[in-house]
Order: sequence, then structure tokens, then C-alpha cells
Amino acid sequence: MAVDSLKADTVATVKPKKLSLIRRIIRGFDKIDERYIEPQHYVFAAMLQATRSYDFNTLRSTGPNRQSISFSPDSEVRIGPYAGWKWVFLGYTLSLDNLELGNNKQGFDLSIYSSQIGVDLFYRHTGSDYKLRDVKLGSKQDYSALENLPFNGFSSGLTGFNIYYIFNHGKFSYPAAFSQSTIQKISCGSWLAGFGYTQNSIEFDHVKLQQLVDERMGANTVPLDSGLMFQKVKYIDFSLSGGYAYNWAFARNWLLGGSIQAAVAHKRSTGEMSNSGNSGFSFRNLNIDGIGRFALVYNNMKWYAGTSVILHTYNYYHKSRFSTNNTFGSMNVYVGLNFGLKKKYREKKL
Repeated sequence: MAVDSLKADTVATVKPKKLSLIRRIIRGFDKIDERYIEPQHYVFAAMLQATRSYDFNTLRSTGPNRQSISFSPDSEVRIGPYAGWKWVFLGYTLSLDNLELGNNKQGFDLSIYSSQIGVDLFYRHTGSDYKLRDVKLGSKQDYSALENLPFNGFSSGLTGFNIYYIFNHGKFSYPAAFSQSTIQKISCGSWLAGFGYTQNSIEFDHVKLQQLVDERMGANTVPLDSGLMFQKVKYIDFSLSGGYAYNWAFARNWLLGGSIQAAVAHKRSTGEMSNSGNSGFSFRNLNIDGIGRFALVYNNMKWYAGTSVILHTYNYYHKSRFSTNNTFGSMNVYVGLNFGLKKKYREKKL
């Protein structure tokens, strides 16, 4: 009986230790120095956000002709609701510029934030309302007749995620600037490091573009380089990133924050070429991508409002065929409310 009693005591003491370790690991993700950061007092959040987006794509042939064509749509405004629960923030936006169901541009974002780690998942799909912005087809000709013309033969989509680690997470709050879930009380900065995966697809009707060039240029028309003669291309991107972020708490409940990250990305691409017997091509290389984030926030813990600017640039290069650059970003204006006071803060009020 003594042995059985000893075993029972051992089991009873081991189980709480295992549970305590799990709790410590989970709580460690949000461990902060409250001299620098005011933790979130509420469980839930609701927000309305308006977004003005920017999207600029450039295709360049890298053969002897060195042609380049740039596309971008008119800047659009999207609006939509967001909802948050602890670390998770989910939102959906619709374009206000074109509300026809079949032509809507759509965006989806899911962000999971803690003091140490952030995760961003995103989906964006453009419409077919691009315009020609800068056309250079060689021969030193004037191509101004092609600029700003509507061109519905180009569209793109982007899907992926980023995971990043915040080194000085005890004193610096990345969520204070970009998810409004904490308040940075004392100015502070931190180095960042992350990993990302992105799928970027492009559909391009080069036949339609050639017809437009022929129509507008007349006798001075120029044939497109063979490197630009593809219908679809899909990029798969793995990246390692590093950068620095800083929050300036310049007044009570006010914050000006920003971060810059550069990423070394390994790109793989597959597509269809229409001018050869080969049904596709692929290439692998390393490129430098970048992301910048800037925010101005007012947050008194119950209510918050602010604006943020986010810029991305992706570069894909293959010197024997063509290269492409995709630069896109958004400016956000939002207002939100936190609710569902946490138990320990309810008890403090009593």
C-alpha cells in the first residue's frame, strides 16, 4: 500500500508540472515589460477600415531588344469590417469603385499577433481594369500614344503568408502600431527576422497588346519581343527577411511607428510560352524583395483610430527571357472599438 501511495503521489505531482510548463510556454508569447507596454484590457475588437490601394507591374524582355511595359489600374478605395479575438484579427474588403459582382477586386487578410511572433496570411486578386502606363518597345520612338490606355488583357493574383520574430518583444510592441491591441508607453525599437511564402500569378494577353500597338502606332508599329509572348506565369517565392522597427510614443495614447525589412527570396516560376514548341519554362534564382510599414495611431484602450501605409516590392529576374517587378501597397484609415473587459481588469474596477 505504501508503494501504491508513493506512485499515486508521483503521478499527482508530475501532471501539474507538465500543465504548468505548457501554460508558461503559451503565456511566454505575450510576456511584456509593462513599464514600456500597456497590455490589452479587452478580449474582442471591432473595426471599420477604408483602404486606398496602389498596384504597379512592369514586364521587361531581357533579350537584345530590351522592351518594357508597365501596367497599373486607377487607384481604388476598398472598405470593409474587421473583427478581432485575442491574437486573431480577420477582415474582408470590397471595392467601392466597381460594385458589379463579376468584376469586384477582393482582398482577404488574417493576422495573428503576439509580443514575440506575428503571422500574416493574405489573398488579393485584381480585376482586369489595368492601363498602360509606360511603354518602351525600342527604336527610340515616341510611345506616348499608348500611355494611359485601358488594357483588359492583364491581371494578377497574390496569395501567401509571412511569419516574423520580434527580438526585443518585452519592450517593443509591433501590435501597438499595426493591430492596436496594446499601447506603447515608452519609445522603443527592435530587430525583426522572418520567413515568407508567396504565390504570385500573372495572366497576360500579348496578342491583344500587339493589336493595340498596331492600331495606335500605325506604320511605326513594333513587334513584341519573344520574351514577352506568354499567356500565364506563376511565381513561387520562399524568402528570409530581416529588418528593424521603431515605435515613437510622442504623446499620451499617441504612437508613430515604422519598420523596414529586406528579404532574400528564392523564386521558382512556371508558365506557358506561345512562340515555341516548348509548352513551358521554369527558372530559379535569388532576388531582393522589400516591405515597409508606417503607422500613426491614437489608442486609449477602449477606442482607437489611425492610419497606416504598407508597401511591398517583389522582383523576379531571368536574364535569358524576361524580368518582372510588382510593387503594391495600401493606405489604411480605420476606427475601432475594444470590448469584453478581461476578468482581472473587471476585478480592479470593483
